[in-house]
Amino acid sequence: MVMSTHQDGQTTQTAPWLSAELAANIESDAALRALLAPVHRWLNTLSVRNHSPHTLTAYFAGLNQLALFLRGKRLTWTRCDKRQLAQHISQRLDEDKLALASVQQELSAIRHFYGWLIEEDLARINPTTGYQLKRSPRPLPSIADVDLLTQLLDQQIPDTPEQARLWLRDKAMFELLYSSGLRVGELVALDMADVDLSDLRVRVTGKGNKTRLVPLGTKAAEAIKRYLPHRNLWVEQMDSALFISEKLGTRLSTRAVQQRLKVAATRAGIAQNMYPHLLRHCFASHMLSGSGDLRAVQEMLGHSDISTTQIYTHVDFAKLTQVYDRAHPRATHTQNDENPT
Repeated sequence: MVMSTHQDGQTTQTAPWLSAELAANIESDAALRALLAPVHRWLNTLSVRNHSPHTLTAYFAGLNQLALFLRGKRLTWTRCDKRQLAQHISQRLDEDKLALASVQQELSAIRHFYGWLIEEDLARINPTTGYQLKRSPRPLPSIADVDLLTQLLDQQIPDTPEQARLWLRDKAMFELLYSSGLRVGELVALDMADVDLSDLRVRVTGKGNKTRLVPLGTKAAEAIKRYLPHRNLWVEQMDSALFISEKLGTRLSTRAVQQRLKVAATRAGIAQNMYPHLLRHCFASHMLSGSGDLRAVQEMLGHSDISTTQIYTHVDFAKLTQVYDRAHPRATHTQNDENPT
């Protein structure tokens, strides 16, 4: 608890979401103190319901900013409408340079607080109803071209026996990431029983504990077959994991996969930053580029929402332009020189 001293000399305990300095500032500002009184009541209610101190502090920070805005306009909570809310949000974004995600969090706190005010008959309208922030455009994933992946996956086997053994395992991992579009967490979670080398398929447990079957490429299957004898020598305590640490004899960690990919990229002379999820991006982009079957790629990636998969349709713009030039009767990217005017 933070201690605060009133003008009459009495010392009281203040809420845990307040710093001593902030508590003193609020205490000396009667208008702000009046605005924040229902906020404290709401947060006390949430505290009793075992909301985390971190959540309560974040909620208070967002509502305190709106309270400061309302005090400056000489408004109360009930006189804050959509127009006033939009002005405050614009100020947070444009003047205070707050990140969009942070403003989204503040807006969430405001929305929940107004919901409570209405329940308590302290307000009749929630200004956040129907108000939405424009989402920033999702950045396109970086993609490595096929030649770069060939440079990584078909590199010469290392000279030393120790590094050669590790490369057989690493190559199997990287081939599988690219072959089947796995997340690195899905890769390290694979058990021996999840890989069917005869039918060329992999059973993957993804987000939400959902299981999907994905095809296994022949290159990946061959790499796994070459790795398995070493895996069987390294494994300790009958561990069921497919990919094993040589030193520990137990399931490999995601961090280890990340580090091994960087080592392999450096050894292959690749300057581009390589990370496991890049191989998944490449799988998705190259599959879409070759097939155009968005639904099939969605299924293989384990995306619950096709809009997540659609981001890969924006990557290969050069190919899109070629298709447009060939197919559209009024395309202007290329000129037909056979019919000069």
